[in-house]
Amino acid sequence: MNPTAVISRRREHAGDTKSPSTWRRSALRRAPVTKRGAHQWTRAPRNERSDELAAQVGRRLNGASGTLAASVLFDSGIEHYVGAFHNPAMITPLITAAASLAASLHGVADRRPAAHRFRDTVYAAAALAGCAGTAFHLYNITKRPGGLCWQNLFYAAPVGAPMAMLLSGSLGFLAERVRDTDAHEDPKILGLPAGRTLAAATSAGIAGTVGEAALLHFRGAFQNPLMLAPVTIPPVAAALLGRASLDSSDRARPFTRWWLRLTAALGFLGVGLHVFGVHRQMGGWRNWRQNVMSGPPIPAPPSFTGLAIAGLAALTLLESRGE
Repeated sequence: MNPTAVISRRREHAGDTKSPSTWRRSALRRAPVTKRGAHQWTRAPRNERSDELAAQVGRRLNGASGTLAASVLFDSGIEHYVGAFHNPAMITPLITAAASLAASLHGVADRRPAAHRFRDTVYAAAALAGCAGTAFHLYNITKRPGGLCWQNLFYAAPVGAPMAMLLSGSLGFLAERVRDTDAHEDPKILGLPAGRTLAAATSAGIAGTVGEAALLHFRGAFQNPLMLAPVTIPPVAAALLGRASLDSSDRARPFTRWWLRLTAALGFLGVGLHVFGVHRQMGGWRNWRQNVMSGPPIPAPPSFTGLAIAGLAALTLLESRGE
């Protein structure tokens, strides 16, 4: 039977004087039905739900990018200050991270489902800066006596740190690609389903961040059992996201979503533990000028929070669009 005729009969039975098209649009917008906890975007008209979904996911990705940028800004600022900025290029991550953070804040406030040229430019520059920083840090390690050895990996420039800048730029770029989706099409990234592509990229980013945390916590001999948390909880999140990227169904994934939230909380917990680690240094916070620079990096753990936010955005796409 014609759906319009069915709606008209229900409208007449309810005594509604609205036109069928108006009744249909309002009913679909109000529909609270969900599928195993997934947002029921499919009940809304296609062009409206596409724009709303693209804007929502894009803003979440902008927030994830900004979280990573803030972590890089403060972490690299401290570490490069310790190095006295002896190489003028050491100011680069501070500039690009600050610009990426500003672009992300602009993106979070922007509800329009469209890419922004300024944000695209900033994110591209951040990603390039991350690649260049990784190359510089590798060179810094290999030029030291002993080359690529454990001693240099522990105490030379952290090889994985600039990758956070690359991840910030990449997530921002993906945010703009999701926003720049035609209203009558599912979100795509380089011609691939956006949800699955984002899940795979975030899974790889979490795995790389785990590697960096494992190296530095191994240097600390895991003296505190809680130091095992960043090498046990996030790898599960990476595996769950990797599995989700291979699944094309639109089924809800409550366990994956819950685990990503746990990973996000781990970032804030890590900040608190690193603050406590600084407190345990000789002189504690009374000698903060030295201990903040020599103690565990306080701004580093929120990288997990930013990546977990990106993973949650990927799940929203997967559960809502059936990619």
